Amino acid sequence: MPEQKSSSTRPRSADGSAGDADYGVIASDYARYRQPEQAFVAAIQNALADARTLINIGAGAGSYEPTGLDVTAIEPSAAMRAQRPAGSVPAIDAVAEHLPFADGAFDAALASFTVHQWRDLRAGLGEARRVTRGPVVILTCDPSGLQASWLNEYAPEVIATEARRYPAVADIESGLGGSVTVTPLPIPLQCTDGFSEAYYGRPEALLDPGARLANSAWSFVDPSVGARFDESLRADLASGTWDARHGHLRTQPTFAGSLRLIVARPA
Repeated sequence: MPEQKSSSTRPRSADGSAGDADYGVIASDYARYRQPEQAFVAAIQNALADARTLINIGAGAGSYEPTGLDVTAIEPSAAMRAQRPAGSVPAIDAVAEHLPFADGAFDAALASFTVHQWRDLRAGLGEARRVTRGPVVILTCDPSGLQASWLNEYAPEVIATEARRYPAVADIESGLGGSVTVTPLPIPLQCTDGFSEAYYGRPEALLDPGARLANSAWSFVDPSVGARFDESLRADLASGTWDARHGHLRTQPTFAGSLRLIVARPA
């Protein structure tokens, strides 16, 4: 593991979470619902090319953390660090904006479903680029694509919250610099990573409060939104209204949603 430098102190939640969501409150069962989707794993591994050392920034419970590489994991939330699977490397308590490593310490960097949690996007991207010799790989959502989900009809407050939190793809490109590619990732029907769009053809799954809680946007809206969503969706499923509007999604192999894989290589 590269030598660590001292990390600057940042205001955090009691759990240590450094972003806007307090994972000490919402992440008690996160790993149950957010299992890595193998189609996305393959895309990430391809983007990492021949890297041997990797920094996983905002590593969370270990989703999308490659095996077979020398991994250094960074995660500020104690609740998320506690959910890392047996055999994974212990995560270091640090934040994206202040990575305690020397310039060029790693072959590659990974940041999956985390940039919307960073308090200072440009600082975090700059740090990722500073400590990385090769590709910086980011799995995120394009906020401009979120309204394509049927969820926008039932919980527009949640979609609006997500859209405000996720940074624009152009801002990520600008912050990374170098040669950047942006690839849309189709979401499989049986996607095992339970972000909201993963249930595009399985609406009943989002009636589970735990599935909603594993998507941090639900923690930012009034509880009445969840209650209304549950009541409305149950009624429309029972009456056939949901299927009349969206039933084709139940057998649609993939969904072209907001998911993007962003890969930045040095100029």
